[in-house]
Amino acid sequence: MAYDYVIVGGGSGGATLAARLTEDPSITVCLLEAGGTGEHLLIRTPAAVVAMLPGWGKISNWAFRTVPQKGLNGRQGYQPRGRALGGSSAINAMLYVRGQREDYDGWAAQGCAGWDWDSVLPYFLRAESHEDGAGDLHGGTGPLQVSHQRSPRPIPRAFIAAARALQHREVADFNGGDNEGVGLYQVTQFHDAARRGERCSAAAAYLHPVMDRPNLTVITRAQATRLSLEGKRATGVHYRQAKRDKHVEAAREVILCGGAFNSPQLLQLSGIGRAEDLEPHGVKMVHALPGVGQNLQDHLDFTLAYKSKDTDNFGIGLRGTVNLVRHMLEWRKTGGGMLATPFAEGAAFLKTGSDVARPDIQIHFVISVVDDHARKLHPGYGYSCHVCVLRPASRGSVTLASADPLAAPVIDPNYLAERADLDTLIKGAKMARRIMQTPPMAGFAHKELFGIRDGMSDADWEQIIRARADTIYHPVGTCRMGVDALAVVDPELRVHGMERLRVVDASVMPHVTSGNTNAPTIMIAERAADMIKADAARRVAA
Repeated sequence: MAYDYVIVGGGSGGATLAARLTEDPSITVCLLEAGGTGEHLLIRTPAAVVAMLPGWGKISNWAFRTVPQKGLNGRQGYQPRGRALGGSSAINAMLYVRGQREDYDGWAAQGCAGWDWDSVLPYFLRAESHEDGAGDLHGGTGPLQVSHQRSPRPIPRAFIAAARALQHREVADFNGGDNEGVGLYQVTQFHDAARRGERCSAAAAYLHPVMDRPNLTVITRAQATRLSLEGKRATGVHYRQAKRDKHVEAAREVILCGGAFNSPQLLQLSGIGRAEDLEPHGVKMVHALPGVGQNLQDHLDFTLAYKSKDTDNFGIGLRGTVNLVRHMLEWRKTGGGMLATPFAEGAAFLKTGSDVARPDIQIHFVISVVDDHARKLHPGYGYSCHVCVLRPASRGSVTLASADPLAAPVIDPNYLAERADLDTLIKGAKMARRIMQTPPMAGFAHKELFGIRDGMSDADWEQIIRARADTIYHPVGTCRMGVDALAVVDPELRVHGMERLRVVDASVMPHVTSGNTNAPTIMIAERAADMIKADAARRVAA
């Protein structure tokens, strides 16, 4: 079969793009997704992320591992990524955060014309249907429903009060370009009557409502194995489905939306990248592009955790199970209660010093004890305070493990390769612990976990950070946008040196945004849709 556009990956980028391109009934689109439809109950129920995130059984989750990290005492890191329509928006904490104005102005200053804050804000608004309606900073009619939290627990409000006691300002909305302060996260959660309280993944927002369009073909359980190329022109995609090798042709463009790990891997499998990454695996070089798989950036996270006698949060045990049943009934009836939680309810974006121009750490305050990505469970009740470095200096890579397209890529975030990242994380951990010890927050703690104690030196903090830190799930940058020799795509997201080939996902970010990356990825796809439509119109006019 031949289509105008073939999109590889049905995550936040691919779902958005497929829906927008097929608004034109004369355009045909085929979307290939390695996972399922993204409609099952575990995805729709916000709190059920705890069943998918750990990766047991790989439910809607690639559950990748990193190579041993020198900066983390040789430990392998864990990298959960969504494997279903909706991608990682199907298994994330639903947090809607755009980042800071300076993030996007920085992209533009590095040669990515048209990606400054003022230029991208309209695309954030176009994507959004905010619970409060349209305004200067929010859209009211877009596909993506953005809500205030349905039933935030009392303990994140105590977190906010404790931070305010330390003179941090309270912020009602972290999406205006200046995020400094503390508050509650907004979430990608349905607020309409029909689905109130359910997760609004990118697929639920954009794709599921238009699956019956005659010009849209969605093929699930279909893993792309390589691009079909005629010289340096992309003509289609080879994929595997039910152990059978298949092929689909693209008359206009092939668009990669696999994310920071899968998009560079597919380019490399197709002979596009660095010779030293391809030739050892017997992959023939088609197009030398040295930036493919380089520039990997991620937010490294360190967790403070506490056991508590407070039972108005998420707990494990008999009482927690009884409460869960009660909250399940409440969620089904009203869309509220504990099952509506994003877990990370409290937010903070803070500066680690007076000499820092803008917030350089982010805090996720979580209403449960989180240990090793919820893969180690702690009976009883508790809470966690997660601290990450917003603009890491360390850079990693994604390369091939072999020429087998079904093999996981080699992921090396290279955490803490730059000393500045460790120094910032130590400062951030100290700031977070001070909030935890400040009334009215301090009274909730029954026991502090993980060996953290008073009087720790910086060397002590370094030791425990290297022993425990890991990702907060924001990998980007491996198909970087730009105009220099190491850029993979140009500012219109076309692969340099190739024809009819684009990348539209978080991998194109030159620098990671200062916050969660789902909303920026959807924005990128909204903008890409306009670019692709404009290109098509120019071809017709020519």
